[in-house]
This record gives sequence, structure tokens and C-alpha cells, in this order.
Amino acid sequence: MARIRAIEVRNFRSLKEFKWFPSSGINCLIGPGDSGKSTILDAIDLCLGARRNLQISDADFHSLDTETPITITITIGELDDGLKSIDTYGSFLRGFDAALQIIEDEPEAGMETVLTLRLTVTNDLEPSWTLVSDRAAAAGISRYLTWADRVRLAPTRVGAVADYNLSWRRGSVLNRLSEEKADASAALAKAAREARTAFGADAGAQLQETLGKVAAVAKSLGVPVGQAVQAMLDAHSVSFGGGTISLHSEAGIPLRGLGTGSTRLLVAGLQGEVVDQSSIILVDELEHGLEPHRLIRFIGSIGTKEAIPPLQAFVTTHSPVALREFSGDQLFVLRETGGKHAATCVGSDNPVQGTIRKYAEAFLAPAVVICEGASEVGLVRGIDHFRVACGHTSIGALGVALVDCGGGGPNQPFERAAAFHALGYRVAVIRDDDKPPSEDAENAFKLVGGHVAKWGAGRALEQELFLSLNDAGVDLLVAKAVELHGEALVDQHVKSASGGTISLMDVQTASLIDGISAQQREVLGLAAKSKSAAWFKSVSLMEAVALEIVAPNLANSAAEFLAEVNGIFAWAENG
Repeated sequence: MARIRAIEVRNFRSLKEFKWFPSSGINCLIGPGDSGKSTILDAIDLCLGARRNLQISDADFHSLDTETPITITITIGELDDGLKSIDTYGSFLRGFDAALQIIEDEPEAGMETVLTLRLTVTNDLEPSWTLVSDRAAAAGISRYLTWADRVRLAPTRVGAVADYNLSWRRGSVLNRLSEEKADASAALAKAAREARTAFGADAGAQLQETLGKVAAVAKSLGVPVGQAVQAMLDAHSVSFGGGTISLHSEAGIPLRGLGTGSTRLLVAGLQGEVVDQSSIILVDELEHGLEPHRLIRFIGSIGTKEAIPPLQAFVTTHSPVALREFSGDQLFVLRETGGKHAATCVGSDNPVQGTIRKYAEAFLAPAVVICEGASEVGLVRGIDHFRVACGHTSIGALGVALVDCGGGGPNQPFERAAAFHALGYRVAVIRDDDKPPSEDAENAFKLVGGHVAKWGAGRALEQELFLSLNDAGVDLLVAKAVELHGEALVDQHVKSASGGTISLMDVQTASLIDGISAQQREVLGLAAKSKSAAWFKSVSLMEAVALEIVAPNLANSAAEFLAEVNGIFAWAENG
């Protein structure tokens, strides 16, 4: 069961330079659109695929630089005895140290024996596949894998043309399921209908083991093929080649007519049956053609939940549903910095791991705002809605995701922000100041370029709103609280916060005469964040307050509050 140990790509499409030591199991690449995820899958396919030629154009060279060759170098480990044969590949066997992530030209004790394969394309657009070895090159020896070994190492590509694998074609997953072969020569000489009927019975006997495995996998994955599948002549085949024999449903309908999602699901399931012959699978855009429940089944079929995944899978996704099914050790964030791309493992030992299932969307955006609580999330969302109505671009369109830190101590927003920053995300933090974090945590975040928005000294968001909004805004906040919770509860909270010296009636009367006083604003801020039935402490409630009250009155609010809010949106726009 061969495994890819290292990948190095140079001058190929969006990748000027990329080096990666993937895991031996599941590798899910995530990142913003056009970051190079699909290009990495294509690179693996082009280098390892069993093909004699490629369709390459100038557009496949990075920035159209045809003077610099395209090179795709892949090191393969977990070699079987045939690939470790001294007689066949002795001069090209190398050593790999997984702990140090180094490849030595001379295998040494304690290192894994590996082969390094390279695809090179120069400006004449002619591909060249070779095995890599310095000592072989010094001796003037060059060669590549035998065709049989190329076929065995070739990855299975599950994509838009996955129905290729539902016929007995060269290199298809069906040909790897068993050693059975169908002899179609007699049936092909008959007329179309007669041939299909006659050959169907013969093929059923000749391919019994394969058909049984296909039916079992389809049933386990919920792919609708009936109680059994048949091997019949494909009525649409225009040649008598390998694709003449294909899978059909119990009713005789070609399975290549299945929907895109069903085809991908079935092929992925079948791949799990042939890991002893082909252990590498490539899936671009996991979610394509699949509803959420079938997407989850698809992901499970490639071994994501198994302690030792049977396949080495290289997949990409933009689906939060898919992301939640992976562990942090199976996720790799692809980023480009200084002309070099890198795939960084999210990991399971940092504060980001707990965010994957709850805020998976954040991992799919280039920038993240860590909000101390749900109120801050609602505030930003509500103001953002108002700004969009005024002609601004939404922060979502700018590639910014909001994450509710959900408590956990005043330093937690910075711990989570630091983890996102380490993965290459732009990160900002919005925090209260009623329980300030340590200066070291905040300063360390700022030193690496993090943006911090915080409320006035000692204030939570509710206090900030009542102390910073103009009179009209404060009046509307009080009215909103009464609308949501009733006068009795609001009055109770106001009296409790003031030690019984101020009532809701006092506040409402002051509003009609001279305006709500500074002392009353202080009391209202404390009352609003009451632990029992806080007035606006949820995403939806604060979002409505921000849209209807805060944003329309923001321009006339206290200068410090206005600067903090504007700073958040300026940071989003300047990414």
C-alpha cells in the first residue's frame, strides 16, 4: 500500500514553489478560492498517473514563465517488494526520515526505503518522467517505473468523469476489484439487443465476485442500484474496447447514468475495496453533487473515522459540513507567503480544534474576527447589514468570518487568535474590558500584526452602548429592552443595579425632561448585562439592536466608541 511521503512542485500554474510532507492517511486541503488546492491534486495525478502523454500548454507554467521548467517531484514510501527490488530499482532506492522530514540519497539504518519520481516539462511542452537519484545520475543511469508499476501506483481520481471507473477500462477501479475478466468476443458479434441479452448472462457468471462487491458497497452507501447489479454490453459504446462492458442496474440501466453525487459516492466506496492494489485517492470538491447526509457518508467511506485510514486521500472542500467531519490532524490550510505555498496542519493540540465543528466557516475564510462573546458577533453583523444598505461591501464578501469565543477566560480570545494566526489567517479580536486579559497576551498578539478592538476601561459591551450612544440611541435601547422583556423585569434589573435608588420610571421621566443622566446610563449598562435574562446577550438580539439602533446613531456617538467600530471595518477592508 504505497504512500506519498513528500511532494515538491515548482513553476506549475499558481504554484511557484510548494513543498509538503503529507500525512499517510487523510489530507484535506482548505483555503480560499484560487489558492492552489486543485492544482496540488492535479500535480499528483500528472506525476503518478499511468499515462504516456500530457496535454500541457504555456498557461500551465507559473506566470507563463516557459523558460523555467515545470517540475513535480513525489517521494513514495511503504513500497512493496517489487518496488524495493535491488535488481530493478536498486540505484534509485533512497531513505526517508519521517521525524526529521528529510530524504537521503543513500538509505541508512532506521530510515524508510523510498522512491522519488519526477515529472519535468520544459518549454517544448514534452513531458519527461524519471526516477530521482544523485548516485544514479553520477553513474549516467536514468529510468522510470515499469508500466505495470505505474498502473499499480496510479491514484484513483474521483471527479466529474468518475463514471470512467464504472466500466472495465484500463486502470479503472473495477479492473482492480478482482482478477476476473470477461470474454465479450462472441457476444459482440451479435446484433445490439441480442448481444446485450446473451452477454448479460455470461458476464454475470464471469464477474460474479466483482458484481457482488459492487452491490454490497452500493447498498452500504445508499446508492440506488436495486438488489443486484449486472455486467452488460453498453448500448452507447461505439467501440469494442475496454469500455464496452460496464455496470448496469438490476433493471438494465447503465450506472454511468447515475447522478454525479451517486457516481462519486460509489467509486469512492469501491476504492476502499482495492487498497491492496491502489491506495491513493484524489477528490476535488468533496461536496460536489452530494446532499449533506450523503456527503458525510462519502467522507466516512474514505476512512476519516478509522484509527488507521485504509487509503491515503488527498481531498479539497469549501463545505462547512465536510469540515466538521474531519479532525484537526486531517486538515491542512494552504497559504502563499513570499511566493511560496505551504500546507500547514491545523492539528488537534491547539485552541482551534474546538472551533472546527462550531465555526467551520471560519477555516474557509482568509480572515477571522475573534469575538469575545455572542454579543460582539451580533454587533458586527448588525452594523455590517446597515453598512451594506448604505453601499458598503459586506465583511463576508471581503472574506472575513466571525467567531464567537464563547467565554473561557479573558485570555482565550488571544489564545485562539494566535492559533489562527499561526495557520496564516489574518486575525482581529474584539473584547470587553470588564475582565481585561493579561497585557502580555494582548501585546504578543499585536506584535505579530493582530488588530484589537476593545471597549472603554472596565466596560462590557452593554455598558459601552449605554455610555457612548447619544440620547436618542439610549432612549431606543431602553424602549427595546422593555419591548423584549417587559417593564417589570427591566424595572427589577434597574433597581437591583442601582441598589434600589433608581427605577425604570425615573429613567423614563428623565428622558422626557432633561435627558438620561450619566449616573442613570451607568446603571442601565449594569442592568443590561444582568446574569439573569440579560437584555441583548445573544447574536440575534444584539444584531437587531445594532441594525436598528446602534448603526443609525453611530456617527453621533462618543468618539472613542466610533473609532473602535470604524477600526474593525477598516481592518476588514484593508486585507
